[in-house]
Amino acid sequence: MNTKDFRKKDYKVDDIFINRWSPRAMSGEPITDDELFALFEAARWAPSSHNNQPWRFVYAKRDTQYWEKLFSFLVEGNQAWVKNAAAVVVVISKTVSEYNGSFIRTHSFDTGSAWENLALQGTLNGLVVHGMSGLDYEKAAAGLALPEEYKVEMMFAVGKPGKIEDLPEKLQKVEKPSDRKKLSEIISEGTFNFS
Repeated sequence: MNTKDFRKKDYKVDDIFINRWSPRAMSGEPITDDELFALFEAARWAPSSHNNQPWRFVYAKRDTQYWEKLFSFLVEGNQAWVKNAAAVVVVISKTVSEYNGSFIRTHSFDTGSAWENLALQGTLNGLVVHGMSGLDYEKAAAGLALPEEYKVEMMFAVGKPGKIEDLPEKLQKVEKPSDRKKLSEIISEGTFNFS
């Protein structure tokens, strides 16, 4: 699918930002550790406040002993298409500093930066990377036995591109890149000027 049919940039930016989107159609084919770990390597190099690097990733590849546990954290609507993913990943952030034990105000923001690196690398590598908030956060935290200073942020599915026809009919209709708000809706000079 050509993202340029759905997205038009107003200023000169690299096409990687336009080409990254969140398809759901995946083929069910496995991916190698090298393919998956390249995404984590990209995340590893994200910026973070005081270099805390609070991001953590718990993954399960298809047909492994961990798949069903992580898959069970997802809501039913996401399970309907994630079943064809090659891997699922829980994204977690550490909320306290390793240096002085204080609360890291930017733990979620920093982990989001790592996620963005990962998602862009997935696009560059020709993989589908789809983030999700549709999960049972308490079940995930309990199922992973997370210590109190860690927070589940989201999950994502990764795999090789598949056929739209393999998605549930309802999802086939929305399987296309979404547009973005205009800059005038998200920036304001010198004062907060948003409704």
